[in-house]
Amino acid sequence: MKRPITTLFMLMSIDGKITSGSSDMLDADQDWKLVKGVKEGIQQYYDLEQCTDLWSLNSGRVMAKVGMNEKEKSTFKTPVSFVIIDNKPHLNDKGIAYLCSWLKQLIIVTTNKNHPAYTCNEDNLTIIYQDEFDGKLLLNHLANEYHVDRLTIQSGGTMNGYFLRNQCFDYIDIVIAPILVGGKETATLIDGDSIASIDQLHLLQGCRLIKSQTLENSFVRLCYEVLK
Repeated sequence: MKRPITTLFMLMSIDGKITSGSSDMLDADQDWKLVKGVKEGIQQYYDLEQCTDLWSLNSGRVMAKVGMNEKEKSTFKTPVSFVIIDNKPHLNDKGIAYLCSWLKQLIIVTTNKNHPAYTCNEDNLTIIYQDEFDGKLLLNHLANEYHVDRLTIQSGGTMNGYFLRNQCFDYIDIVIAPILVGGKETATLIDGDSIASIDQLHLLQGCRLIKSQTLENSFVRLCYEVLK
């Protein structure tokens, strides 16, 4: 099936955590800027983020965590478009209005027939409804219907786990912050279902290092190609 070339681009701790703890009140974007030894260099990650693809995939949960539902409409228009997977929903009508005012295009993917996006009247908003979430079909749809050639994935650990098990990653681009977080219930780069037997080893994916970069203030960037 045709799909975009995908890159998982994330900020993580030395021990693989992508947030500060198990509560949605905690978030790496907000919290790590307050930690000595991390705050001095964390802007490098956001500078690199500005160079990622013009299409980005994320989750409604992440959008809510970083405060999208509390923002007023933007007066600045970015050339970036978002694909947001949101079933619960985590986004409300105010968050959707803000995203539409800020983004070139917003695509909401949901299994929820009562998602607040259905009540929003925005020219650059598209809703993709699925009875059951199918990420591979979604990527095929993005490539064929919306001509998405390259896609940056920045979703949470569970969704990243789904994409791993379905072999949807082409590249991994990781910025490692000099911080140890810990906690078995704290989200890591890739969570989701674990394999339980040797006949599932085909669900693991090896990678080839294509770039290693030492950044300032003890940050490191690692770029991998996922082997097929």
